[in-house]
Amino acid sequence: RLAILLHGWEGSVDSNYLLATADTLFRSGYDVARLNFRDHGNTHGLNSGVFHSCRLDEVVAGVAEIIKRERPSRVGLAGFSLGGNFALRVACRANELPLPLSRVVSVCPVIVPANALDMMENGWALYRHYFVRKWQRSLARKQSLWPALYDFRDEMKMSSLTDMTTSLVERYTEFDTVEQYLDGYAVAGDRLLQLAAPTTIISAADDPVVPTSDLDLLPQIPNLDLIKTRYGGHCGFLDTFSVHSWIEPQIVRLFEYNHEKQSDHEHTAAA
Repeated sequence: RLAILLHGWEGSVDSNYLLATADTLFRSGYDVARLNFRDHGNTHGLNSGVFHSCRLDEVVAGVAEIIKRERPSRVGLAGFSLGGNFALRVACRANELPLPLSRVVSVCPVIVPANALDMMENGWALYRHYFVRKWQRSLARKQSLWPALYDFRDEMKMSSLTDMTTSLVERYTEFDTVEQYLDGYAVAGDRLLQLAAPTTIISAADDPVVPTSDLDLLPQIPNLDLIKTRYGGHCGFLDTFSVHSWIEPQIVRLFEYNHEKQSDHEHTAAA
């Protein structure tokens, strides 16, 4: 059994939440693969092109390569925040994978990127400052490794996520406008109608990054379930009586639940 994990924006395979989830899954009998997005972790020198959230093809290809190498009997995919958004879009293209996904879990996914950007820009100042500084450090590393391609001096002076996004989209992507870019990785409306795997979205009403109203924009389809908790923040879900997160055993439970349903179906069919 294989679990593939996708981190959030400006996280990496070594982010604490990804390591904790990987540990819980490993202790539950899963092999675990953690996938770095382009320009996340220590990958800035591997590709000349800069990261953006519409680079879905390479994430699908990465997931497919992991499955091809490991040859598991079944595969679960889980992602957090932007990684949750990627997981949903990968699930819509699961027919391109060597083995179909048995279950997808998306934790606090970005649904309407423009709304999430607005929340980070105008919400908690601490969140905005945190992401601006992390992003600028990432850009500085990219520029140092590819000095002939990039000059991020203007972005380094900005304190607005919206201004940084707009500048980078216009200078270094194929999109004509920032609005076109943000819409390019939205998953609201009919974008998830092609879900090819049983999928569960877990979200919190007090999420400071993803507006809870965005959940109402998701389609009601058989392959998609929604778990919404009152508390949890953005991918936190801390247990009431410990420093551990409720989300890690929940992901295991969902992966196992799908397997139990599948096994019951196979037993009934055989009988």
